[in-house]
Amino acid sequence: MAGAISDRATAVLQALEGAASVRVRDEMGPRFGIVTDKAMGVQMAAMQAIAKPLYPDHALAAALWETGWYEARMVACMVDDPALVTPEQMDAWRRDFDNWGIVDTVCAKLFDRVPYAFAKIDGWAGLNDEFGRRAAFALLACCAIHRRGGDADYRRGLALIEAHATDERNFVKKGVNWALRAIGLKGSSALQAAARETAARLAASADRTARWNGKDALRAFAKADGKSPTPPSPAKAGVQLGDA
Repeated sequence: MAGAISDRATAVLQALEGAASVRVRDEMGPRFGIVTDKAMGVQMAAMQAIAKPLYPDHALAAALWETGWYEARMVACMVDDPALVTPEQMDAWRRDFDNWGIVDTVCAKLFDRVPYAFAKIDGWAGLNDEFGRRAAFALLACCAIHRRGGDADYRRGLALIEAHATDERNFVKKGVNWALRAIGLKGSSALQAAARETAARLAASADRTARWNGKDALRAFAKADGKSPTPPSPAKAGVQLGDA
């Protein structure tokens, strides 16, 4: 069985290599801010096409993740079975997060469907590494967009947003903002009101980063209230899942 899984993982790597582009690889950092040590340069649509017929396959996902290749890990989160994902796996994969693209895609394609999602949000928000904390708020945003959990989960999430809204690191700041906007646009009417109240408090903050978070969210809410189109979901936004 182990040999068969290894052969299948090799076949996926070969398919990814066949879809790779030097231009795409070279643009990942300068254009999209996705910096990783091992990347082939495969577009999102090609990765999705490779992953689709393989779902669900928990063992294959684990083997692909272990390769360390960015594209293999993207496919891994698309083929894994959320019913088989353990809290230990979530923590292990989170420790490997090294760029915002993999953080957001794993959260949007897999982790938000795992029963332990909200427990991980609570725990990861307290981490001090940039991508670990980014993962907490990206996961909160994805859960809100896909309407997981209940109002109590998101009220805890709003408290976490307010607690970490002063974190000026780019990928954390944008993750916090994404989560606030997602709750305010996709939550129940009570949650939408609570998110707007949170945004208003942040907009009045003396801290520049908190103030930016609040004002940007308020602009998004005002746009939505004016019947403007809502932003695309993470799954449809290509490499720019959480606005980086």
